[in-house]
Amino acid sequence: MADPVPIPGAPGPPRWVARVIVVSDGVADGSREDRGGPALQAALERAGATVEAVVTCPDGVEAVAETLLAQSAGFAGLLVTTGGTGFGPRDLTPEGTRRVIDREAPGLAEAMRLVSPLGRLSRGIAGTRGRALVVNVPGSPKGAVECLEAVVDVVPHALALRAGDRPHCGRRPRPVATRTVGVVRDRIAFVEWAHNRERTRLLAGQGASPDRR
Repeated sequence: MADPVPIPGAPGPPRWVARVIVVSDGVADGSREDRGGPALQAALERAGATVEAVVTCPDGVEAVAETLLAQSAGFAGLLVTTGGTGFGPRDLTPEGTRRVIDREAPGLAEAMRLVSPLGRLSRGIAGTRGRALVVNVPGSPKGAVECLEAVVDVVPHALALRAGDRPHCGRRPRPVATRTVGVVRDRIAFVEWAHNRERTRLLAGQGASPDRR
C-alpha cells in the first residue's frame, strides 16, 4: 500500500526526542569502534524520534548512574543505554540504572526479553526518571535494535503520560510489535507440540493407542 499523500499545510506526525548512551569501557577509551550507537540512532529516527545526542561512558555502576543523571536532567524523552546488561563482571548497567530511576517499568523489559531466545540472558531494566523514560538494551547492535523495536511503538504514548496527558483520552498506542506477538505464539505452539508428543510416547510405552484411551 502506498504512503498517503501529505496534505499541504497539515501538521506532520508528532515528533519525540531520544538520547543514546553507549556503555562500554572499550568505546569510552577509544580502543573499540562504536557500532551500537549508530545502529540505535538509525532505528530511533525510523521510528520518528529526533536523536539529540549519542554519548559514551565506561562500564560500572557509578559511571552509568552519573551519566544517566546528567542526561536525564531537564530531559523529557527516551534514554536508551546499550551495553552492560549481561553476566560479565563489568556488566553493571542495570545496577547503575536502578540507582537513578524513580519507578521501574517491568512490562517494557519483559517485552524486550521476548524478542529472541538469547533475551533470557539480558538483565536490562526499564523505568522512569522525572519526565524521561530509560530503557537498557544489549550491547550487540542487532540485539539492541531488536529490543528497541519491541517497545518503541508505545514510547510516544508513555512520554505523553509522563508529560501529564490523561491516560484515557481516546488515543491508543499502536498494537504490540508483531514480531514479539509471533515469538510468544510460536513458543506456545512448541510447548503444546512437546506435550502431545510426550503423551503419545507414554501411551505407546504402556501398549495403548492414544485413540483407545
